[in-house]
Amino acid sequence: MFYFGYDSYMKYAFPQDELNPIDCSGRGPDVLNPSNLNINDVLGNFSLTLVDSLDSLAVLGNASEFKQAVKIVIDTVHFDLNSTVQVFETNIRVLGSLLASHLIIVDPKQPFGDMRPHGYDNELLDMAHDLAVRLLPAFDSAKYGIPFPRVNLRHGVPNNTLTHTATAGAGSLLLEFGTLSRLLGDPTFENAARRAVDEIWGRRNEKTGLLGIAIDVNTGKWMGRQSGLGAGVDSFFEYLLKSYILFGEERDLEMFNEALQNIKDHLRRGRTHCNSGMGDPPIYVNVDLSSGNIINTWVDSLQAFLPGLLVLNGDIEEAICCHALYYTIWKKFDALPERFNWHLKLPDVQFYPLRPELIESTYLLYRATKNPFYLHVGREILESFELHARTECGYASLHNVVDKSQEDRMESFFLSETCKYLYLLFDFENPLHHQSSMEQVFTTEGHLLPVNLSKPWEQEFDYCYLTKSNARNRTATNVKRHCDKVDRERTFSLPLRRGYFRQLDELVGTAVT
Repeated sequence: MFYFGYDSYMKYAFPQDELNPIDCSGRGPDVLNPSNLNINDVLGNFSLTLVDSLDSLAVLGNASEFKQAVKIVIDTVHFDLNSTVQVFETNIRVLGSLLASHLIIVDPKQPFGDMRPHGYDNELLDMAHDLAVRLLPAFDSAKYGIPFPRVNLRHGVPNNTLTHTATAGAGSLLLEFGTLSRLLGDPTFENAARRAVDEIWGRRNEKTGLLGIAIDVNTGKWMGRQSGLGAGVDSFFEYLLKSYILFGEERDLEMFNEALQNIKDHLRRGRTHCNSGMGDPPIYVNVDLSSGNIINTWVDSLQAFLPGLLVLNGDIEEAICCHALYYTIWKKFDALPERFNWHLKLPDVQFYPLRPELIESTYLLYRATKNPFYLHVGREILESFELHARTECGYASLHNVVDKSQEDRMESFFLSETCKYLYLLFDFENPLHHQSSMEQVFTTEGHLLPVNLSKPWEQEFDYCYLTKSNARNRTATNVKRHCDKVDRERTFSLPLRRGYFRQLDELVGTAVT
């Protein structure tokens, strides 16, 4: 699947940003309609799909194609462009991939095979530095340090630009910016990303502790009343925990623990325990920021990241329940609609752009439990892609999950995440799964960053960086974790009891009558 999409992109679309898999052509920014943010937020005339796919080639072990792709990127991609792009999307898709690929190249152990292009001289790191400098005006122009959502790579923040930004967009930059700072020995980038996180965190609701899904960078006030776990706020929580794992900063863990507790107190509905007791299936709903009252009756596909995050936090039982809900929705449509209304048992938004979140959670739950149930889930998803999304020249987004009509777009994350997580689910012998030196964190775009990058600007101090041993010590003293050996029942039987699966079928509307 990966190579069919990748080869088609290189044949029909490169050097443009994305592949139109039905028309067998390329697509770049919509220069005639600058207000077309659906396209222009992501596409910047920098061969996005190629850049975003680099470390996927390494994970697949294809040294020759990885080296060739790196050479093409170095020779043809640059960022001195009159392109206005979204800071968040450019950070996770482009900056993250450049950093991950550079770190793969310079890794002395070369776990994926010899991925070192001849004569490589840190060009990808230099490109990442150049790009990050071009993103910094979004922070410099902001009153509270919460970055503007969009920036022109040549001219900075555009005049009269929109000032409201997603919480996730402004607060999910720390993995990439922190890694860059530590590689360069320059705290500027990490400090900017950390200030944004702190400013957003400081505006959580006094009563509930919840965060809104969008904020105005000029006033520092929330836009609207909704709080939730999906679009607009998802990766903010993801990056709190992953930043702690990556960098070992206690403050990140403290914020994550408090945020998760507030989420469980105010967003979670249903029975107390995942696999025991009476009551409705657990579900995390969208609520009013101030009161915690349910504000609508839909969940969105991006929320399917939550089971994977719970796995990283050691909360396997809760992860199993969350995953089961989204898998049940998938079974109903052979896809995951952008929004599913659990009250009406119908999609509110029928679109599905081949997102990876459910697959990522499936992969992480399999690695945690080794339960073959999750291999079956992965196979069902793979077969659905082949049946409904495959076209003459790649894989198309589903315009409507009900009638399976297609939309002529293959987003770059299909290669950087969706295919990568599916491949890793079934590749039991991948170096990521067997080498103790491969302590890596996946960014929210599926790029690999190694744990334990130190702060060169603070080397004179005795800092305790995160290792496997002291990670256990940290969590034992700071917060209760559930990192004991997974119960055998979770490996050799259905992860969720059959009666509870039937409850989910009734909730989603797939029950047989």
